[in-house]
Parts: sequence; structure tokens; C-alpha cells
Amino acid sequence: MAIFQTQTISFRQEMLQGVHDLLTDTIKMALYTSSSNISGDTTVYTTTAEVTGGGYSAGGQVMTGAAINNSNSVVYVTFNNVVWTPATFTTAGALIYNASKGNKSIAVLSFGADKTASGTFTVQMPPNTYTSALLRFT
Repeated sequence: MAIFQTQTISFRQEMLQGVHDLLTDTIKMALYTSSSNISGDTTVYTTTAEVTGGGYSAGGQVMTGAAINNSNSVVYVTFNNVVWTPATFTTAGALIYNASKGNKSIAVLSFGADKTASGTFTVQMPPNTYTSALLRFT
């Protein structure tokens, strides 16, 4: 699935303030029925329009495998794919947030259209490169 993403405004400010430690904090991904309910202005995780359905629990999944890399003057963060099994729900987007820091938002994802899960639902992270990683800083 194509993923369109943006870091939230509050996350960019909080990174400069040293709020987040993406290697040790608990980073989670929550799914939403409409990506219009979350935006680059979203500051914290919300249950409004969060997915309900088989295999999904409020708050979403913990993201694993965080790694910070750098190449060509770009620092980037990568994570493992996020998987829900079993999964019977429909989602349009996601919020990545820091559960260790008051559920502060990190990034918003739009899947481009509703995605219906039947069995397993995987959010595949982009390749681990400076041009395509989900979180990049230049």
C-alpha cells in the first residue's frame, strides 16, 4: 500500500527540545477509520475515530526495531513493519506516537484509501534508506 506521511508540527519542535528518544521510548502506531481525523497539527494520541474490530486493541501496536542511521547528510529513523493478526477491520490511516512521553504525536500516515483487513494487516515500512525512510531529518 502507498503511504503518505508527515511528521507532526509538535514532534519537530519536541525533537529540538530533546523530548523524544526514539530508541528507548515506547513508540506505538494507532489506526484510524479516517485520516481526516488526524493531521500534521495532531499533538497527542486520540481515540476519536480509532479503528475497532477483530484483532485491534485501542492504542494500537508497539513499533519495534527502531534504528537511527545517517547517509548523505540525512539522519533517518527506521522501524520494523507493524502487523495485526488476526485482523478484521477497515482503516484509512495511522498515527505514530510516543507512549512514554504522554502519548505525544510523531507522524501521521494516510493510506490513500480505506484498507480492509481480513486475516493479517501489515503496515509495511518504507525501505531503510536516506531517501525513503519514514522519519528523515536534513
